[in-house]
Amino acid sequence: MRLLTFLRFARELKGKKPVDIDRIQSMGLLAVKLGQICALRPDLLEPERCIALQELYSRAPTIPEENFEKLLNKFTPADFRSNFKYIESKPFAAASIGQIHRAELLDGTKVIIKIVKGDFEKSFRKDVPRMKRWMKLGLFFNPRLKKVGNPVGLLAHIEDYTIRELNLLNEIKGKQKLQDLAFEYKDKFPMPKLKFPKIWEDLSNEHVLVVEEITSPTLESHLNSESLEWDDLLQLFRIHGAFMFGLGVFHGDLHPGNAMMDEDKNFIFIDTGAICEAPNHVRKALFGFFYYLAKGELKNAFDAMLTMADVTPSGDTLETYYNSMNELYDGFVGTSVSEVSLTEQMMKTVRAAVLAGCSFGEDAFPIIRSLMYMDGMVLKGHPEVDLISSMGPYLDEFATLIDPNTLLQRVPNEQWDLMDSNRSLKPKTSA
Repeated sequence: MRLLTFLRFARELKGKKPVDIDRIQSMGLLAVKLGQICALRPDLLEPERCIALQELYSRAPTIPEENFEKLLNKFTPADFRSNFKYIESKPFAAASIGQIHRAELLDGTKVIIKIVKGDFEKSFRKDVPRMKRWMKLGLFFNPRLKKVGNPVGLLAHIEDYTIRELNLLNEIKGKQKLQDLAFEYKDKFPMPKLKFPKIWEDLSNEHVLVVEEITSPTLESHLNSESLEWDDLLQLFRIHGAFMFGLGVFHGDLHPGNAMMDEDKNFIFIDTGAICEAPNHVRKALFGFFYYLAKGELKNAFDAMLTMADVTPSGDTLETYYNSMNELYDGFVGTSVSEVSLTEQMMKTVRAAVLAGCSFGEDAFPIIRSLMYMDGMVLKGHPEVDLISSMGPYLDEFATLIDPNTLLQRVPNEQWDLMDSNRSLKPKTSA
């Protein structure tokens, strides 16, 4: 990323005008990835700008296709084509890092071939070092930025995350990891509705992936056709939530285009290259927050959130934290997502905690991003529901993987014991 592009990008984030998503996408892959991360950082930006940036997750960038024949010759062995009856040279879909082509194996099996765009990868690897230089220069002239969000660490996270995506072998590893975990816990927490496509590992490599073609509609298609029932979404939350909260290893990019649902209402997870792992204290803290919130135990929910913070408030700032949270969550349980979305509420929650003196690392944001996807699906398909209350029975089921008695054990400040006992949270009543 050149200096002028960097300055234009910074202006989009911090400017007074509304965020221009098209302009950010035109700046390249790094700008899109940075924008996606900033969308989850209300400690850096106003919540309204964060919510605007979240469109970068759902809107696929318009990426010119690259010459398929050239890519295939570059990234596959000479005998690769001999395994197929045909390969369509025209891509039928594009991802942020590659393009996708239909093909058929010699035995008649329909497959898709995903191939990484060479030019895209090359430009990303050039942009990252440039961005590091501009960030370090900015920190030299404005050192207080080091205390806000760790911009260099943020960039390192994006670099690592994207480079893993660029290596398609990680999609095989990710699928295997989720499958193994589901099998390991099949007696304690069965997931019979979770499926994965077959991958031909012998035909795949770092730049090329040969995968079973799944013709079932994506969740995005189901939402558009209004065929995704509320019970279906809850079942998805049951599966994905068990990985996030219970096991701490989960699909890190489960947007509506990366999951399909077949006629038997099985969920097929695809694009498993971005597997995230949440540290125990993070997953327990977020689980505890929603677990107690769904039960109406307000103070316990707020105490659980504090167990996730790297730095916690004390004294007057601790009292400020509780006051801010009580104001924010007064009457929240019982509201529909159309009234207050979970995404908007979490943005305000993180911001209120930071303003009260909390400091959070990067580990929490992949789970928050996943919840943002879930919230978006609910908002599109069933805006009338109360998501928090509906989550309650499933959170109780997750308690088979996490002992609720341990949720508040990480209590770094004795002043917490001096605060008021649990304040009940009453659902908002309709007129």
